[in-house]
Amino acid sequence: MQIDVLIVGQGLAGSLLAWELMRRQYRVLVLDNGRENASQVAAGLINPVTGQRLVKSRDVDILLPAAMACYRQLAEAFDREFFVEMPMLRLLRNESEHSHALKRLNQPDYRAYLQSWLPAVDGIAAKFGVLQQTQTGYLHTRLLLSKLRNYLVDNASYRQTRLEYGDIVLQPNLQWQDVKPRHIVFCEGYWAAANPWFGRLPFQPVKGEILGCETSGANPAQILNYGHWYIPLDAQRFKTGATFQPQYSDILPTSQAKTTLLAALQAACPAIVPVRIDEHKVGIRPATLDKQPFIGAHPHHANLHIFNGFGAKGSLAIPWHCRQFIAALEQQTRLSTASDIRRYYDSHFPA
Repeated sequence: MQIDVLIVGQGLAGSLLAWELMRRQYRVLVLDNGRENASQVAAGLINPVTGQRLVKSRDVDILLPAAMACYRQLAEAFDREFFVEMPMLRLLRNESEHSHALKRLNQPDYRAYLQSWLPAVDGIAAKFGVLQQTQTGYLHTRLLLSKLRNYLVDNASYRQTRLEYGDIVLQPNLQWQDVKPRHIVFCEGYWAAANPWFGRLPFQPVKGEILGCETSGANPAQILNYGHWYIPLDAQRFKTGATFQPQYSDILPTSQAKTTLLAALQAACPAIVPVRIDEHKVGIRPATLDKQPFIGAHPHHANLHIFNGFGAKGSLAIPWHCRQFIAALEQQTRLSTASDIRRYYDSHFPA
């Protein structure tokens, strides 16, 4: 079978890349091992201003419009909303964060993302006040990935299988089993550490745990950000997360993470009383050493590519990078220097 692109992995990166390629009439096949991936677990938060210093995410002024256009397009295609726009309250935890908040509110290039500072909000415990953020929200990642999987299946563009790297033939022509692709793109998440061509890249995977809860109390109608986060799903249900564990020995949920998340939520919003935990999920974020994605072609095998390493900002960053990757594939432009794996050619790809 002759195709244009074989994609390995049906997380958010592989799914959105497949969608964008197929819109452009590429012949695509997505391989996936069928296991729950980090994208399915992720909250899908989109938050343009992050960190203790309240800094805009890199290139957010181009990433955010591309993400919103992508999710509107998908909503029209599947007649289902996937992105929920919702304001965020950033609970300021110390004098430094308060100072940075006031500074950012006076900077013109932050006005699109920050609304105001409030000294207090009913039901919220924030000694240094609350920063109201805009253009925030969350993506229904599990629902979106399910819809895209069905779309791929309906178009004979999906196979559930465990890829064996030894089945990939590089010469004289690229081939995997009965498939002869022009290109192979690896979108494997943290499993990429075992990839024989891209496993040398400096991934720094991080374990994260998330809770899904029911409550009988009155839930705040906004996303809360207090070091961890709270997302209201409806009047009685919410999610809270996520833990951050760079060193881990397994991918199992832990009672320690549950205790940490619930304690942090109670400290931030004492009125929220979870009466039942109906979900406790674990995901491994494919984070990277320099906090930038790994995108591009292998230096010695030009038809092998990686599209990975988006960490916790995949919902925001992936749509724009999909378009950039395809443009580079078509030799219309070069990849962004920050994401292009050329930055690691000399140090991580021996001749």
